[in-house]
Amino acid sequence: MDRDFDYKIIYLPKEKWEDYKIPMRYTTYEYYDVDLQERENGFSVELEKKYLETPISHYPEEYDFPDRLYQDCWTKACAWGILDEQGELIACIETCPEEWSNRLRVCELWVHEDYRRKGIAHRLMAVAKEQARLERRRAMMLETQSCNAGAIAFYRREGFSLIGFDACCYNNRDIERKEVRLELGILYQKPDKLTRAEVEIRKETEADYYATEEMTRRAFWNKHHKGCNEHYLVHKMRQHPDFLPELSRIAVKDGKVIGCIFYCKSWLEKDGVRTEVTNFGPLCVDPEYQGMGVGEMLLAETIPLAKAAGYPGILIFGEPNYYPLRGFVTSDKYGITNFYGENFDAFMAYELVPGALSAIGGRFVEPDVFENLPAEEVEEYNQKFPYMEKQYYPMQWD
Repeated sequence: MDRDFDYKIIYLPKEKWEDYKIPMRYTTYEYYDVDLQERENGFSVELEKKYLETPISHYPEEYDFPDRLYQDCWTKACAWGILDEQGELIACIETCPEEWSNRLRVCELWVHEDYRRKGIAHRLMAVAKEQARLERRRAMMLETQSCNAGAIAFYRREGFSLIGFDACCYNNRDIERKEVRLELGILYQKPDKLTRAEVEIRKETEADYYATEEMTRRAFWNKHHKGCNEHYLVHKMRQHPDFLPELSRIAVKDGKVIGCIFYCKSWLEKDGVRTEVTNFGPLCVDPEYQGMGVGEMLLAETIPLAKAAGYPGILIFGEPNYYPLRGFVTSDKYGITNFYGENFDAFMAYELVPGALSAIGGRFVEPDVFENLPAEEVEEYNQKFPYMEKQYYPMQWD
């Protein structure tokens, strides 16, 4: 096989890869011996790595139900992989969310024997970890076998630890057969909130431009689309006549830009009459500081500024699971639609003067800067920043 090609990770769509049989095989010289004992006051479990007198090899042909992509049991699965120059799959990873518990399961991870120990599994796992981060999962988990010592070592290096086991998953003699199902997981902890004293919130200066755009790019990368254009929007917005720098702010910690919020003029249009309101976007926080209250600080700092400036309300397109907790409601509550006469959960409003938005109503009109972001211009502007790989994720809008 020719190894001189780019190991590019691509999305594997279900319609093409459903039921693809994964040739999962390995040889092991070690195993984790599972000692399960029932005690008078409970149970004791011990797992100890031991060496095999004779190595064990496992092949797909051994099993009645070999590993396959997009099996029926994984109803919301998503898979990524690497193809060689002939278009043959040489590595893949598959994930599926467990919605009721807000966990992400790695269903499959496989690398062809000829391509192992090249960092491919690590890169595939990074895709799954990024999915967990983007979807704000509280944990990742996966299944492996007590005899697959190599896989266990890899998963531990990736940050997984033992969270459970099943002593009779494959056979009623799994312990004796030295093939016990182990559940490994990464448990994400909510970060501590930053205090207001730890964060400086101020107007942006020209010296901040690059850092703000780079942070915005990291915050939105692969979140709503493959790649993003929000950093280019920030660049274009500053030059636009409807930009409101007097309301816009950045958040800085230890000299580093960790968040921003940018406001523009916008309008409500009804019966041929336009009333000026305001909108913001993007509001974002560096991934390293997300969940620490920085976005709330930016809102708390700037909403009073918008009210003091005389605006009746703020209109946004944003995350429905975030903004309602900060006082925003869906715009239909005020008789407001988007430009096309539509309403949906992500279209929200914040009334700055009681009764003002209800009295105005109408159709929301944004500045043209939000529409004038050609893909070729965004791609050219991307060259100013460090390379980041575009990837498909299932929560994206397209």
